[in-house]
Amino acid sequence: MRNELPVTLVMIDDHTGTLEMLSTALVRHGLEILTAADPRAGLELIYARHPHIVLTDLVMPGMDGLELLDRVMAFDPGIDVVLMTAHYTTESAVEAIKKGASDYLNKPVSIAMLRERIGKLITSAQRRQKRFAIENEMLASSEFEGIVGHSPLMNEMFSSIQKVAPHFRNLLVVGETGTGKELVARALHRLGPSPHGNFVVLNCSAVVETLFESELFGHIKGAFTGATSDKPGLFEHANGGTLFLDEIGDMPLSTQAKLLRALQNQEVLRVGSLSPVKVDTRVIAATNQDLRKAVSARRFREDLYYRLSMVEIRAPRLTDRKDDIPLLERHFTAKFSTQYGKAIRGLTDRARIALAQHCWPGNVRELENAIGHAAMMVHGDVIDVLDLPEYLRVPSLPQADANPIHLGALEDHERQLVVHAMEAAGGNQSRAARILQIGRDALRYKLKKYHLQNGY
Repeated sequence: MRNELPVTLVMIDDHTGTLEMLSTALVRHGLEILTAADPRAGLELIYARHPHIVLTDLVMPGMDGLELLDRVMAFDPGIDVVLMTAHYTTESAVEAIKKGASDYLNKPVSIAMLRERIGKLITSAQRRQKRFAIENEMLASSEFEGIVGHSPLMNEMFSSIQKVAPHFRNLLVVGETGTGKELVARALHRLGPSPHGNFVVLNCSAVVETLFESELFGHIKGAFTGATSDKPGLFEHANGGTLFLDEIGDMPLSTQAKLLRALQNQEVLRVGSLSPVKVDTRVIAATNQDLRKAVSARRFREDLYYRLSMVEIRAPRLTDRKDDIPLLERHFTAKFSTQYGKAIRGLTDRARIALAQHCWPGNVRELENAIGHAAMMVHGDVIDVLDLPEYLRVPSLPQADANPIHLGALEDHERQLVVHAMEAAGGNQSRAARILQIGRDALRYKLKKYHLQNGY
C-alpha cells in the first residue's frame, strides 16, 4: 500500500489548453499531477500509476467520462473520480454519483472551487495513508504468537497466557465458536516448558462414542474386533508435549471418568491392558458451552470440571473487540493475497464500513472466511463491498434483538450508518453517498432528517 506522499492526481481532457491551465492552478506541495489528452492514454496512466484522484472531462472522443469512470471503479473503487462538463444536467450528475464519482463540476470550473474540492480529496487521501501506516505498524506490534489483537480484552488474554504457560498442567479455554481457542492452546504450548514436544489435537465432537477410549488411551492387540496390533493413544503420542481436547463438553460421561483418572495419576491404561503407562502430558481443554450448566444437568462431571478449570482463559467475542477488526482485515488480506497470488492492497472505505457494521456471530473465523471469499472474487487489487459475501453487503442489525424491530431502532441504525459514512468520507458528501450507495440528494435529505447538516 501507498503509505507515503505525494498524493497522485491524473487529469484527463482532450483540450491541452485546459490541462495546462488546471495543472498550473492545482500545483501544490505534495501533489504529483499527471496529464493525458486522450482518455485511453489516461486510462493506461491510471493503470500504471494507480493515482489517488482522477479529474476528467465528461465529453471526449473515443471514450466519454462515464465509461472512463466505470473502468476506474472496476480497477479500484477507492480512487476519487471528479467529472467536469460544460453540459451539466441533474440527471447526468445523479448517474455519475451512482456510478461512484466523488464530485461532478460544471465548466467553466471556478478555480477557487476546484482548489477547494481537490484540496479536500487530497486531505482525505493523506488521512487514509496515515491510517494505513498506523495500522501496518500496529499489526507488526499487535501479533502475539500468531494471534492478532491490541484491544484491552486481547491484551489481558495475552498477559494471562504468558503468566500460566510455564506452569499449568491442565487448563480450560472457553469462548464462542470461531474465537480462536486452538490458537490460544498453541500459544500456551509454544510458551510452555516443552515447546518442541508434540501438540496433539482431538475434536471431541467428531469422535464416535465407542472409539473414545481407544483414541485417547490406545489399545492392545485383540482388545476388540479389528484390534490387530497394539496402538498407543493420543495421550502417549502427546507425551512430553500437549494434548488439546477441543469441544470437551461433547465427551461422553464414561470417558470423562477415565480422563479424570489420567489427569490425576499422569498415567493411562490402554483398552484391554492391565499395565498402566506413565505419561508426562499437559492437557488443554476447550469448549463453547457453559460447563457449569452442563454439570448441573449431569452432562459433565463436576470433579473433572474443577480439575480443568483451576486455570481458565477466555477467548473474547469479536463483537467485544471491534477495535481489532481493521488489524484483522489487514492480517487476513495479506494472508490471502499471498495464498491466491494476488497483489491485494486493502479494502475500500465502504467495504470496511460493511464489515464494521456486521454483528459477527461466527467471530474471527467468520471474518477470515469473508476476507478469503472477497480475496478470491476481487478482480483488481482493492476489495470492494461487492466482492464480499452477499449477506455482508447490507449491514446487519445485532442478533440479540429477538423482539420485533421498531421504527425508532431502524432510524437509529440508519443515522449511525450516515454518521459512519460521513466520518469515513472526511465530511465529503459525494464520497459518503458513494459509500452508502445512494444518491447525493438522498444523502442530503438524511443529513437534514437527522440534523447532521452542520456536523456528524
